[in-house]
Amino acid sequence: MFALLMGCYASQCIAVAADLRISDYLHEAPQRPSDLAQHTQCDARAMHRLLRALAGIGVFNERDDGSFELTPTGELLRSDVPGSLQSIARLIGSELQWPTLGNLSHTVRTGEPAFEHVFGMSMWEYLATNADARALFQSSMSAFSTAEVRAILDNYDFSDAITVVDVAGGQGTLLAAIVDKYPHVEGILFEQPEVTREARDQFVANGLGHRCRAIAGDMFSTIPTGADCYIMKSVLHDWDDERATRLLRICRDAMVDRARLLIITRVVRPANEPDLSKFQDLNMLINLNGAERTADEFRELLGHADLQLHEIIATPSPLSILVCTPDTSSRPGAL
Repeated sequence: MFALLMGCYASQCIAVAADLRISDYLHEAPQRPSDLAQHTQCDARAMHRLLRALAGIGVFNERDDGSFELTPTGELLRSDVPGSLQSIARLIGSELQWPTLGNLSHTVRTGEPAFEHVFGMSMWEYLATNADARALFQSSMSAFSTAEVRAILDNYDFSDAITVVDVAGGQGTLLAAIVDKYPHVEGILFEQPEVTREARDQFVANGLGHRCRAIAGDMFSTIPTGADCYIMKSVLHDWDDERATRLLRICRDAMVDRARLLIITRVVRPANEPDLSKFQDLNMLINLNGAERTADEFRELLGHADLQLHEIIATPSPLSILVCTPDTSSRPGAL
């Protein structure tokens, strides 16, 4: 139990190491704490104690001469490696997220997001007014996407798709990868205006400007109609059941009967099974009043939006692909 309780110290130590970019400094050769302290403008003795603690959990390794070197785990905190978790570690330990975790009790007692209790506004409102926090958040989301895209493409075949609409798909990392792999597919990214501007530049830079469009709009009002494949990746977990159902209903209204919706998300495992999604669920609750959901909870949401769950495809990443189709039996006059 005590080891579990000390987990908060481990995560904060990792976040500090990521923020100081220690793994980047250790990449070329082992270094002494005094050298790292000089590079990072930190106290040498405190730096040693931080490194020693992280070496005890396998992030770094302390050598006989007192210097420290990277381990395979510590490599993931470098900024320039595939699958880097540096920005994610920084986000978890940042002033954007750490204070809300410390106020989990407020959420448990009231059912309301701790973020609004701490900051006096929603997380989306805060990000809109704080450029540094927004940049860190977007960098973290991009890091998640980069690590997840390969798992999605390796486990779902888009060869039957003609037009793919990615709803709230960020800067279009997943959509660009799909269009790049399947030359016959045209992609539409539907996002907020400031995001679509950045996405268009990325599409052009990647040579996909002629097959990828970025359309700005409010997904709670309407989304592009008539496509045969829609994607919502890590979107529904941002919202409570009422708002999530509304999003699904809007998507259903845009879909033709032959279309499919891919909800790419975490699926919470059954009771008593170890699952980090159960902690991620609390993270969504305290920050956004969102939720990670079980398969049955997804089926219920989909049913309210006249959609049905056709298949769940597991991937090597934390995400699964929920393949959803219109429930045509719910339409007036259906047999």
